Amino acid sequence: MTAPHATDAAPVLPSLEGADAPFGLYLHVPFCATRCGYCDFNTYTAGELGASTSPQAWADAIDGELALARGVVGDAAVSTVFVGGGTPSLLGGDGLAALLDTARRHFRFADDAEVTTESNPESTSPEFFARLREAGFTRISLGMQSAAAHVLKVLDRTHTPGRAVAAAKEARAAGFEHVNLDLIYGTPGESDDDLRASLDAVLDAGVDHVSAYALIVEDGTALARRIRRGELPDTDDDVLAHRYEMLDGALQDAGFDWYEVSNWSRSEAGRCRHNELYWEGANWWGAGPGAHGHVAGTRVWNVKHPARYAEAVAGGALPLAGHEVLTAEDRHVEDVMLRVRMRSGIPVSVLRPDEIARAEDEVAVGNLGRLGDAYVLTDAGRLLADGVVRRLLD
Repeated sequence: MTAPHATDAAPVLPSLEGADAPFGLYLHVPFCATRCGYCDFNTYTAGELGASTSPQAWADAIDGELALARGVVGDAAVSTVFVGGGTPSLLGGDGLAALLDTARRHFRFADDAEVTTESNPESTSPEFFARLREAGFTRISLGMQSAAAHVLKVLDRTHTPGRAVAAAKEARAAGFEHVNLDLIYGTPGESDDDLRASLDAVLDAGVDHVSAYALIVEDGTALARRIRRGELPDTDDDVLAHRYEMLDGALQDAGFDWYEVSNWSRSEAGRCRHNELYWEGANWWGAGPGAHGHVAGTRVWNVKHPARYAEAVAGGALPLAGHEVLTAEDRHVEDVMLRVRMRSGIPVSVLRPDEIARAEDEVAVGNLGRLGDAYVLTDAGRLLADGVVRRLLD
């Protein structure tokens, strides 16, 4: 794949007006109350930002960027919106409602648009969820991570073990049909019993979607430094595989089906359409500091620091740090990488003859199966998905 490169010149991006493919908006909220030890996202605490920016300056810059984006992509109908971070719920219900109003001022929303926000359970309440429902949000994603207090402590999560479940129930009571809980498994010190308790809590919450991710220790994070100093053990691949099997078994027994390696839903309607847009290579605009987007084969990403981001927008320019024009080979590689991870599998028509031969090798060893005209990961293959992708593309 072509290496990303920074550029002083803005890329030439085509209008998406009239395009049939779904179009999404990702809105990045860079603010966090505290920094989690495992996180390497583009987020900032108040102490890190100081007086260099403010939520209002960020909101004004988002408004400006969306106006510029509308001028680029035209009157494309927005099918999905995802507000991520950071901690979007720190804006409060009124702040998130205002953000959605800003997006609606600049873009036309499809009648059935999915509108999701991430939320930290500790910064939510029944009134918060009621305000979001009134504003037009349709989906809530809550960061639970674990029900074990000592696991949350290792991850530097600030919420209490039971708060995520309570928040999920409050969201459902406010009228949200689609509520997701995020789990992280394989944290140093986590036991099988800890994970079972987390799964019991998830099922008690009555949500219709679960995302579960193996802990990845990112370079430069506080968690990586603690492991390097020997304060905590590193993650173990065998343990991660075992925990994934535990998760999948419990969720499937409870009526959830996987539709992507790390995502389970009770129904097709409960799937995260915004994430499916990413996995299917559709178009989206990423607004906010450090946000990434994809428009008709060109990837773009914004400057990271909120102050510099706001300065660029105030100057009337898209706040881009760089862009990458995907070649046909880049797009093929991404197509294989992402589609293999999905329950629908990768169509035979997407693969080249040599890749089909390698896919048949994966069928022979039990990592892939044939479902109609597609290759689909088996249960065993899901544990080795990254290796399957590498071998297909080798």
